[in-house]
Amino acid sequence: MNIAIVGGGTRCLYLLDFIKKNKFNVFKPNIVAVADSRENAIGIIKAKELGLFVTNDYNNFFDRDDIELIVELTGDLDIYNDILAKKKKSVRAIAHTTALLFWEIDNAYKKANDIEYQLSETQNIYEVLMNQFIQEEAMVIDTDYRVIDINEAMLNKLGLTAEEALGQYCYQIGHHQDQPCSGKNHPCPLAEIYEKNKPCMTNHTHLDQNNNEIYYAISCYPLTNNGEINGVIEIMRDITHEIEVQKAHMQQEKLISIGRLSAGIAHEINNPLTTIMTSSMMLQEEVDPKADIYKELEIISDEAKRCRKIVQNLLDFARQTKPMQKLHDINEIIRDSVHLTKKQAEFKDIYVNSKLADDLPPVYIDKEQIQQILINLMLNAVEATDPGGSITFTTRHDASSDEICIIVEDTGSGISQADQEKIFDPFFTTREDGTGLGLSITHSIVEQHSGRIELDSQPGQGSRFTVSLTVGGVTEK
Repeated sequence: MNIAIVGGGTRCLYLLDFIKKNKFNVFKPNIVAVADSRENAIGIIKAKELGLFVTNDYNNFFDRDDIELIVELTGDLDIYNDILAKKKKSVRAIAHTTALLFWEIDNAYKKANDIEYQLSETQNIYEVLMNQFIQEEAMVIDTDYRVIDINEAMLNKLGLTAEEALGQYCYQIGHHQDQPCSGKNHPCPLAEIYEKNKPCMTNHTHLDQNNNEIYYAISCYPLTNNGEINGVIEIMRDITHEIEVQKAHMQQEKLISIGRLSAGIAHEINNPLTTIMTSSMMLQEEVDPKADIYKELEIISDEAKRCRKIVQNLLDFARQTKPMQKLHDINEIIRDSVHLTKKQAEFKDIYVNSKLADDLPPVYIDKEQIQQILINLMLNAVEATDPGGSITFTTRHDASSDEICIIVEDTGSGISQADQEKIFDPFFTTREDGTGLGLSITHSIVEQHSGRIELDSQPGQGSRFTVSLTVGGVTEK
């Protein structure tokens, strides 16, 4: 089989040496070409020494008739997808993570009954492939869905030891469920392989030991013996960060659109509201306070003021003002915020407690904006907490990430999982008199400070909001 390699780095050199030093029973691999944009890449230099065809553009491979397999070793998924799109139908292509493993895994099984030194050699090669060459998470699964091997990367991701994982069902350790995956949105790649007898790819959502979601792009390859499938190797690439970035981008685009719409509506409504409020107040001055119409005018004035407050919230949400950063003591801002809102807590007989760390470094923030989010979180906690409950402000410094953490915790009613997924969405509220903008504005302010806001809550057990802010402030772009 004539092979062309895309990527002339150390993996290319490793593959050149690997094929040169080892014997293959199923097929005879023969590397005929190497592509890399870097002329001084170590694999390119080696390929030139061996007299192979070298090029700085892998597109030159697609017109050749002597290439049967293209191996992508750059680690760039876009390049691999480009190769899949442009190659001839008769030419096969495999990604860097599966190249050597795809060729040798079947052979490794067939050598099980060979003499001892051959078995040892195969096991050593397999160990290198599973735990060194493959950087993604990988499992070998038998026909009963039991894990018969798992690499260190996968164990670290799941927070398990080999003893805890081996022999368990793949759907137990990956999805925390008692039956195989199924359905259109969560297909089982093993079932597809057994049905079609060919490799397959899909996306899955797994759970780690803390039930946090991890998004995976899964590639699954059959392991055969004499034409019969006796297992599969499942290679998973963690795409959680890519999914979160995509979700954040979509959320930001949605916020921008809603912000523009809100600003336009707010400005249009503000003028007639001012007229209504002014007119009602002027009429009140001319009417006897004991008259029935005086109370009606007072209601009109109060409701107009309430509408104007909603309009002001819309404008605050739409502005997305850039933080004016200065060095501030976060504990001092918390004390000021508690002082401004303590009357509301005292009115409901709610105890406010502060556990503020003494060793906090000053942090670059916009004081007014941070005070705005603290007051908002405080008022939300007061609203959710019954008389006799408590609200606690806690601060700490995470030296490893150089972040200041502000924790606002209450003993209130808690928030359901369904509501938590929408809690920061504009106009989402569970209160009859709420606008649904408070937490959206809070979320936007935290993001503008290059920070994070996280919610931990269980119905009936209170809520805990954690705001993390980088000590160095917003990174200029």
